[in-house]
Amino acid sequence: MFYEIELKSHVRVPPSAFKENVEEAVLKSLNERFTGYISLETGAIVAVSEVVEIGEGVIIPGDGAAFYETIFRVYAFKPEMHEILLGKITDITDFGDFIEIGPLDGMIHVSQTMDDYVSFSKAGVLTGKETKRTLKSGDICRARTIAISFKEINSPKIGLTMRQPSLGNINWIEDNLKKAEKVTTQTRGAKK
Repeated sequence: MFYEIELKSHVRVPPSAFKENVEEAVLKSLNERFTGYISLETGAIVAVSEVVEIGEGVIIPGDGAAFYETIFRVYAFKPEMHEILLGKITDITDFGDFIEIGPLDGMIHVSQTMDDYVSFSKAGVLTGKETKRTLKSGDICRARTIAISFKEINSPKIGLTMRQPSLGNINWIEDNLKKAEKVTTQTRGAKK
């Protein structure tokens, strides 16, 4: 889920930025420092959206830079358990596939890709034995979060599943909806 979060921190503005407007220099320094920052509390920060308040600057002897106590807002992506996410498959291996979900990647174990026996081809494609459905890099998929670990802060692990109704490759979902619509139309016609 994406959030807008208000934070407070001291920001260092280097002397080379003194000629700029203070707010612009602070915003630039905040983006350099916090964009891509990952923590358990905030998730993955995508960007600093706005500077709310800038305190008085203090110059630290020997550094030459100005430090400002600043309140600012960031956009952050923090995955939630059982959240439904849309993403793009970036890599397929014999043990599963990796899916780009915003600024982070998730992993779908091969057993969680579909309700079918799945085989892996050397061409990097997962194929269902009964359904003949395929999954390859570049496919857009819908998945549900089933595990989140921030044990390694710079590389959080997100486990996903596509083994439930309305999950999986978007093309599969569209096919299922068309089939359901066709059955509904036929059932209505038979009742008349």
